[in-house]
Amino acid sequence: MNTALPTVIATSVVRGSHQGESHGGVYTIDFNNCAVTQHIDWNTTDIDFAGRGADRGLRGIAFDRDHIFIAASDELFCFDPEFNQVGAWRNPYLKHCHEICVYQRMLFLTSTGFDSILAFDLDKQAFSWGFYLQSQGGQWSGFSFDPRSDKGPKPSNAKHINMVHVDRGGIFISGLRTGALLRNSGGSGVTALCSLPQGCHNARPFGEGILLNDTQADCLRHVPHVGAQRAFKVPQYAEESIEFAGVDTSRIARQGFGRGLCVIDGTTIAGGSSPSTVTLHDLETGATLASINLTMDIRNAIHGLELWPY
Repeated sequence: MNTALPTVIATSVVRGSHQGESHGGVYTIDFNNCAVTQHIDWNTTDIDFAGRGADRGLRGIAFDRDHIFIAASDELFCFDPEFNQVGAWRNPYLKHCHEICVYQRMLFLTSTGFDSILAFDLDKQAFSWGFYLQSQGGQWSGFSFDPRSDKGPKPSNAKHINMVHVDRGGIFISGLRTGALLRNSGGSGVTALCSLPQGCHNARPFGEGILLNDTQADCLRHVPHVGAQRAFKVPQYAEESIEFAGVDTSRIARQGFGRGLCVIDGTTIAGGSSPSTVTLHDLETGATLASINLTMDIRNAIHGLELWPY
C-alpha cells in the first residue's frame, strides 16, 4: 500500500422516525490530513432529499467524467466537482433507491421499492431500462421492462435490493432478503453465486471472492473463494459518548450499523458505519489503518461511500 492515505466521498442519512436537529449530507474525508469537509447539508438546502423510509437523506454515489451522481430516495441528482447541482431526474419506478454504479455509458440504480434495478443512459440523460427480480420455489428469475412505459412492475419490497455492481461479468444484485449474491448476465436468467447472511449490505465481487457489510454481525468481511476470510469489526463507542441515544423509538438507529463500502486499491477498502464513521482496512495484513468519526449523533449514519477521484 502507498504511504499516502486516500480521500473518500461519503453520504449520510438520518435513521429512525425523528429527524430532529440531525444534519446529514455529503462529505469528503481526507484521511491523509484527518480533514472532513461537508459540501451539502440536506437540512439547509432547498433540494428535497426526504424519503418515506427508515432513512432520510442521500444514498449511493457514482462518477462519470466530471459529473458526480448522487441518489436520493426517489430522485437522481447530478453535481459538478464543486457540488453545484447541474441535473436531476425522477422516474415512477425509482423508489427507495440505495446504491448506484456506473458501467460503460449506463448508470445503474437499485429501486428497492420495486424489487428492481434501473438503468439511466448517461448520454441521453434518461432512464432507459429496468429489471424486476423475482423468485419462486427457490429459483431466481426476472424480466426486463421499459421504465418510460406504464407496463412495469407493481411496487414491491420483498427482496429489499440494496446493492448493484456491474462489470463485464454481468449485473450483480443483493439485498437484505436475497440470501445470496445474484448475477444477471443477460435476458431473464438469474444465477445465485453464493449465499449471503440476512440483513447484509454492499455485497459485491472482489478479486477471487466477495466483499460485504455483514450488518447484523457488525462486521465488514472479505470472503475469498479459497483461503481464510478477513472480518473487521465495525467501530463501537462508549455508550455515554453517543448523542441522542434512545431518541428513535423504532430502534432502527443503533451504533455499529455497517453500511457503505468502497475499494481503494487492490488491498485497501473503506467501510462506513453509525454514528457516521468511515474506516480504512488493509486486506493483506488485516490491519485497520485509520478511522474518522463525523458525528456522535446515533441517528446519523453513513450510506454511500466512494473513492474521491478529483
